[in-house]
Amino acid sequence: MAIKPRIKLPKTAAIDEVVTVKTLLTHRMESGRRRDPDTDEIIPRMIVHTFEATFNGRPVVTFKPEGAVSENPYFAFSLKVPEAGELTCVWTDDEGEVFEGSKSIEIA
Repeated sequence: MAIKPRIKLPKTAAIDEVVTVKTLLTHRMESGRRRDPDTDEIIPRMIVHTFEATFNGRPVVTFKPEGAVSENPYFAFSLKVPEAGELTCVWTDDEGEVFEGSKSIEIA
């Protein structure tokens, strides 16, 4: 599955400024309750079960969504910027696939 995560945050911030981080992952998110229209077999559950964000290698947020999370999950959170660096976001799904994206932020 070729999935490219999207991360949006300002390119610059002041030290200790709080910025909003917006993330989006294009992912089908099967609930395990839908049937394949061709075979009538139940499509196995496949959801993103973990979202983690780190800033310069230090944990910022960990989120464990449940089965009610919609297709193409969008997560937003606040980040207090202590220094220039790189924000890395990692999504993991039920099949063990890991989707990773990162963005840098500079001090203004």
